[in-house]
Amino acid sequence: MTPSSDAPPVRVVIVDDHSIFRSGLKADLDASIEVVGEAHDVDSAVQVVTATAPDVVLIDVHLPGGPAAGIAGAAASGTHGDATPSGGAEVIRLAAPHVPGTRFLALSVSDSAEDVVGVIRAGARGYITKGSSGIDVSRAVHAVAGGDAVFSPRLAGFVLDAFGVVSGEVAATDEELDRLSVREQEVMRLIARGYAYKEVASDLFISPKTVETHVSAVLRKLQLSSRHELTAWATARKLL
Repeated sequence: MTPSSDAPPVRVVIVDDHSIFRSGLKADLDASIEVVGEAHDVDSAVQVVTATAPDVVLIDVHLPGGPAAGIAGAAASGTHGDATPSGGAEVIRLAAPHVPGTRFLALSVSDSAEDVVGVIRAGARGYITKGSSGIDVSRAVHAVAGGDAVFSPRLAGFVLDAFGVVSGEVAATDEELDRLSVREQEVMRLIARGYAYKEVASDLFISPKTVETHVSAVLRKLQLSSRHELTAWATARKLL
């Protein structure tokens, strides 16, 4: 999703336990993104996110710290120090109820199924790896802020697992594809691979608005509700 020149900036909080990474990411993000806060562990992340209510939280899945007592409404527990795989998911579970308009986008060096599935089930709207460029991260931020789900292409199988789709429970591919026009099938494959509307438009020599129209038609015909579900659908049918 590409922002218009007069659109307000997307407000973002960066959560990562490495200050150098936070600084580098902040410098690489597009000018249309405003970093309104940073945090380095679970407790500080919950505090900053609930205080600033950003549009998007860029969050690592491995964070040190334990539950924040003031937000969770219970006594603090856990130890500080080593980053744990559940740290990012814990932040989402604790903070999300207090900031319903905020979306969470995982940004991690890890591409393990356990990490991907865990943070998605906690409520993350996307998961991209730290090998992504500043441009890619910026596009993902705008997409998530706009309501889309975004995943690095090679993580599509883990997304499928997160939705509990089991091999053997997939409907006949030919019959479903027959519902889509040739152009809709082209758009479907690119969108399911994680391409932004602008990238699809460039590849197919059509306008982003036309891409949006095709995506809406694809989701309607396949009875899906989001790009997230489309990725799972296409992966299950080995269409990517």
